[in-house]
Amino acid sequence: MKQTFAVIGLGRFGLSVCQSLVAAGQEVLAIDNNEELITSYKDLVTQAVIADAQDEDAMRELDLGSFNHVVIALGQNIQASVLSTLIAKELGVKHIIAKAETTMHGKALQKIGADQIVFPERDMGKRVARRLLSHNILNYLELSDTYTLAEIRVENGKLSGKTLDDLNFRKQFGLTLVAIRRGKDVQVSPPATAVIEKGDTLSVIGETMDVEHLDSELSK
Repeated sequence: MKQTFAVIGLGRFGLSVCQSLVAAGQEVLAIDNNEELITSYKDLVTQAVIADAQDEDAMRELDLGSFNHVVIALGQNIQASVLSTLIAKELGVKHIIAKAETTMHGKALQKIGADQIVFPERDMGKRVARRLLSHNILNYLELSDTYTLAEIRVENGKLSGKTLDDLNFRKQFGLTLVAIRRGKDVQVSPPATAVIEKGDTLSVIGETMDVEHLDSELSK
């Protein structure tokens, strides 16, 4: 389902978020007070606007409160990060994701209303470690302390040639299969009749321990 996102701050993290959301077919408004950045990336997103996220009137004019999600990607400027988060909350944003540089920064953002805190450098370190320790997990994202979204490569024949129904996938592994990628083809929300083949990449979501269990089964 297409949703609306506003991304505030076009540093490396904010730009990466924009690129990923656009690739997923979502509507993205990019906001930054740097005219050069907005000019450079205006064709990448649905809309790009030069504005100061610390200006409540400017954010109200952009109707920030109507967006499904707002990403505050201003981690290094803690004052701007906190004030932008506070304004987004005041304007009624339903879901605020805020980048934090330190644990205390994250706690401050959470106290003023951020729904989700991300620590890009720390999380990247975890992803790298996870990939080094696993032959099958290509990427993963912690959605909470216990839930994970992961991409897992099917390298052995344990699942290949079988349908989701044959495997009773959700019951057996406790995971929701979001998509199957085979080369350049992606099948989103695959039906029970979908067949898994060796070399496929499975996008799954569920409890972290269940993701690790599936990874372990595919490594045997």
